[in-house]
Amino acid sequence: MKINKKFHLYLASLVVAIGLTSCVQDLDIQPIDPSVVQTFSEPEVFTKVYAAWALTGQQGAAGNNDIDIDDEGRFSLYRTLWVTQQLPTDETVCAWGDIEVVTMNRSAFTSTNPALKGLYARLYFVVTIANHYLEQTNASADDATIKVKRAEVRFLRALAYYYLMDVFGNVPFTTEVKADAPTQIKRADLYTWIETELKEVEPVLSAPKQAPYYRIDKAAAWMLFARMYLNAQVYTGTPKWNEAAIYADKVMKSGYTLATNYKYLFMADNAGTNDGSTVNDAPKEIIFPIAADGVKTKNWGSSIFVINSTRTTGMPTWGTTGGWGGNRARVKLIRKFFPGDVPEAEDLSAAANDNRAMFSSKERTLNISDVTIFKEGISVQKFWNLRADGKPTSDMEFPDTDIPFMRAAEAYLTYAEAVVRGATPIGGYSALQAVNAVRARAKASVLVAVDKDVILDEWSREFYFEGRRRTDLIRYGYFTGNAYNWDWKGGVANGTALPGYLNLMPLPADDLNANSNLEQNPEY
Repeated sequence: MKINKKFHLYLASLVVAIGLTSCVQDLDIQPIDPSVVQTFSEPEVFTKVYAAWALTGQQGAAGNNDIDIDDEGRFSLYRTLWVTQQLPTDETVCAWGDIEVVTMNRSAFTSTNPALKGLYARLYFVVTIANHYLEQTNASADDATIKVKRAEVRFLRALAYYYLMDVFGNVPFTTEVKADAPTQIKRADLYTWIETELKEVEPVLSAPKQAPYYRIDKAAAWMLFARMYLNAQVYTGTPKWNEAAIYADKVMKSGYTLATNYKYLFMADNAGTNDGSTVNDAPKEIIFPIAADGVKTKNWGSSIFVINSTRTTGMPTWGTTGGWGGNRARVKLIRKFFPGDVPEAEDLSAAANDNRAMFSSKERTLNISDVTIFKEGISVQKFWNLRADGKPTSDMEFPDTDIPFMRAAEAYLTYAEAVVRGATPIGGYSALQAVNAVRARAKASVLVAVDKDVILDEWSREFYFEGRRRTDLIRYGYFTGNAYNWDWKGGVANGTALPGYLNLMPLPADDLNANSNLEQNPEY
């Protein structure tokens, strides 16, 4: 299986990590007490920095939670990030009655939202373990392996801070493990810190495609640079279109390219030869996967969530025994593939003339009159626990499907948007060429022109249900206000304008109560 190849991700004994919890004094999570952590095991703590992006505790599928929060799997890192980035947008709506789901569907964000509390805690858990690893290893050591691993850990810490910056804005900040309550850093200052951190680790990281699979290389740093620069105007007030194009171009020329088949990216053998598959070439595109193995990484919040939450009895076999009947498409997402009538079919990709239209309209309605009824809204069939090579998966309950957390298609669309917004084309490569490269893989029609809004729609067609839409809409000025509307925006059937302060999520109330250094975001 994939996790026995090259990088034994998530399998090490993590006894020493049991005492490692969040660096913030909130959410009933306590900082590391040096008197409690008796020994440091470098391989185990290093593994845990990666594992925290997928797993939720010290045993699977649930038990001995890394953070003190109810319903461990419901509040995993990826699942809470996905809920935050998807449910308030024009792509996704969920039928469930959980409080975090109901309020996210309506963009009614509060400081007590359990998903925001969970996301905040999980990201700070990554920060804390990374800080612990960096404090316990020697930055000046001659050991080249440790130097590279330290660079990877610094990248993962920077990535955690990136999401904190993106979602919450001004947040607690520390690079140390200590009992003192951390001070609050301004969003623009955190942006500068992340940028500096990436510049320092980039030269040390492995060359593209030279790191063991599942681990970070230079292309991941370039992709995060490109993403930050594309959103720089939101984070700092100053656009960085040229820089976004430059780093996106570096990714496009790094050796990572587009997988042959779009569907392969979301299948159970999407680690390719690392999964024993000679058919699935998704690793040529996936820069940073969040690993999954149905036997060895059991959890309720990673790929099992995006597979099972979109399925129910009667749908085509998807490879697991669970069908939770929750998430499906809002009308606006389907309209990006079908401006007119939507035919009834189990697979709409052929009718859409676009292989990315992984939807089912069978026994479903396009329009949604009641968000709690799963069959109102077109079904999304993007993630599967089935292999491209047809071989059996390792488990029928928990999937083998990795999350393609960073992939090369992002670089193409980043480049296109940056150029349309004013960046200088590199080597004569146009925004139109970059967009059409992505569309060609999907067997979609060739565009003859692109503008900002065309590219925003292309972002949705390529990355729907992958946990990024909120950020894209904010960058365009469409998440709040009335410039762009969608069904059930703000909890109103035909949509309604949202106040601008909702572009940031509130800091969790528990942390505000515990840390007097913090100020809540305006209007909350």
